[in-house]
Amino acid sequence: MAHCLRISGARLRFISSSSLTSRFPYIRGLDAIHEKLLFEEDHALKHKKAMSGVIDKRTSNCLLPRNALSSRQISSTTVSLHQEIGMPSLSPTMTQGNIAKWRKREGDQVAPGDVLCEIETDKATLEMEAMEEGFLAKILCGDGSKDIPVGQPIAIVVESEEEIAEFKDYKVAAGGASSSSPPKKEAALKEEAPKDESAKSSSNQSAPELPKSEQTVSANDRVFASPAARKIAEENNVSLTNLQGSGTAVAPQKPSEKPIQSLDFTDIPNTQIRRITAQRLLLSKQTIPHYYLTVDTQVDSLLALRSKLNNLQEASSGKRISINDFVLKAAAMALRKVPECNSSWNDDYIRQFHNVNISVAVQTDFGLLVPVVRDADKKGLAAIADDVKTLADKAKKNSLKPTDYEGGTFTVSNLGGPFGVKQFCAIINPPQACILAVGTTDKRVVRDLDGGFTTSTYMSVTLSCDHRVVDGAIGARWLGAFKSYIEDPVTLIL
Repeated sequence: MAHCLRISGARLRFISSSSLTSRFPYIRGLDAIHEKLLFEEDHALKHKKAMSGVIDKRTSNCLLPRNALSSRQISSTTVSLHQEIGMPSLSPTMTQGNIAKWRKREGDQVAPGDVLCEIETDKATLEMEAMEEGFLAKILCGDGSKDIPVGQPIAIVVESEEEIAEFKDYKVAAGGASSSSPPKKEAALKEEAPKDESAKSSSNQSAPELPKSEQTVSANDRVFASPAARKIAEENNVSLTNLQGSGTAVAPQKPSEKPIQSLDFTDIPNTQIRRITAQRLLLSKQTIPHYYLTVDTQVDSLLALRSKLNNLQEASSGKRISINDFVLKAAAMALRKVPECNSSWNDDYIRQFHNVNISVAVQTDFGLLVPVVRDADKKGLAAIADDVKTLADKAKKNSLKPTDYEGGTFTVSNLGGPFGVKQFCAIINPPQACILAVGTTDKRVVRDLDGGFTTSTYMSVTLSCDHRVVDGAIGARWLGAFKSYIEDPVTLIL
């Protein structure tokens, strides 16, 4: 049976082609690779010089392809066949990530499904799992490493424990080539030499000495004297530098003011979530033509219905329903009536979504996160309350999964209930076309039907719209539908 050649350290090892196929089933075009690696046994004996660290160039570059996540590598140095673990892409918008913490240490054995490290993405902190079994030989990017591009190697995995020592000084060059020895210092020394020579030449150079006449002139120029006095002194061969002026002395200078004390401050490093949030909101404000519509909604009926429903929830050990849960349900129902607001802009078309997925803004210690309540129009108030509380807890623990925050079609931001903000305008969450800003409830004195006065509870909401997608009349229609659901909340549970 034909065999393929493999270099492991300074050893020559033979692996059957069937074994290689079973170990690397994910490699495309493996048959073609085998054809290049197959040797007759008598021919293989002629290549025992590979034991000295030399390998046929025809095989060194074609053994395995590089993968975006990991790749098998074999180089012309003495390192063994190994797997480079690259920074994965864990969200659609992720271009770089941070290493929050390594769960495995160098030398640890790993198996498929083992958590290698925690990756901080633009949305959350996620766990990265091992894809194959082996030993973690080298960690290339340690705890706290920041702004690592997707695909850049962060660790090395080998098959046997004996091969770990070979990767003690392993490095990956900027161009992606691997190296098992530290870079040479000759180039650095050559760069320093010209600098030293230039420094010496500059230090040896001195300013040209001025003639005595020029020195005298420059010295006389520093004496404060009128042209007439200078002329008389010159006629009498008197040096002005040795004379004391008879005029009024120059007034003493005021003492210099104390410098203004600098401000005390602390620089707080931006997290990955904060940077991505800043980029997306800046993009939104610069590229989306916002406009804003505000209405006041009467919520007395909603508060009364909420009180009754919460009594039933407590009796059945269910979670309490908040005003925000009513807002989410009303927004979802209004999107079914006015689907133009459940859309996003593209240069050649406007995409109108059939699913109503409401993104809910949640403030956490890690930054602003926006998990998604899916198919909110098809869920009851109790189910929405359960989803919101579960997602909010996961967001505050920074444990959201990509499925928890992807696919939103409309956003609700509530600063009224938790913070008492009366009214505000929110920035659209791209690529969505609308976001609803919800203010707090407050009692107002209003006229009753008999011409007298009474008090009623109101809540202000402001709809921010992308004018490329939603015209003013469409936005007003949506707000009208939302207002009708809020002021007659029984329609939300029918």
